[in-house]
Amino acid sequence: MLPHLASALAQGRTVKIVALGSSSTEGVMASGPEETYPAELQQALRAAWPGRQIIVINRGIGGQDARRELARMGRDVIAHRPQVAIWQVGANAALRRHDPDAFRRLVTEGVQRLQRRGIDVVLMDNQRSPRVLASGDSLVFDRELAEIARATGAALFSRDRLMRGWAREGNPAAEFIAGDKLHHNDLGYRCVAEALARSLLAGLPHPLPEATADR
Repeated sequence: MLPHLASALAQGRTVKIVALGSSSTEGVMASGPEETYPAELQQALRAAWPGRQIIVINRGIGGQDARRELARMGRDVIAHRPQVAIWQVGANAALRRHDPDAFRRLVTEGVQRLQRRGIDVVLMDNQRSPRVLASGDSLVFDRELAEIARATGAALFSRDRLMRGWAREGNPAAEFIAGDKLHHNDLGYRCVAEALARSLLAGLPHPLPEATADR
């Protein structure tokens, strides 16, 4: 599912991952830059792949939606020539009651554009926070993202499913959400990153071939 990432690891090349998105990617309500999910993801992957050069680039801008993220995709994602792009999108569409059909077209266009450039795509859906759930539309956009992933072959990392699982284990969503009732707190960002790292690892061949060169 992540052929370009697997190839880079097998060949000993530097792995670049770009995190594209809005405030959940930027890290609003995190206590500092190192507590954002992209920073935590970089740390988790470096621990999983010791000796490999892993770079996770944060290109989150709070308040943006799919249209604005698509408009900057060239300079903020493709220009970095990453093996993987993680696109967190949909919360602002739900909060602002955007048209789901237009959302689907925009995200599909973006995913296909990245794939044509040889970039593995991971779509990230919405957090289960009180303000997102109160919009009434969050599950609509989560379903759109799941359908886009099926149609395009992109991977889907579902925060909705992840947080439901935490709740079943006795850890309610409120433990992972900041006081603004919208964004993650430090614990939430860290746990999302750790789960995402496990998901990326699961999408690779096992055992992963040894690196053949350092480049």
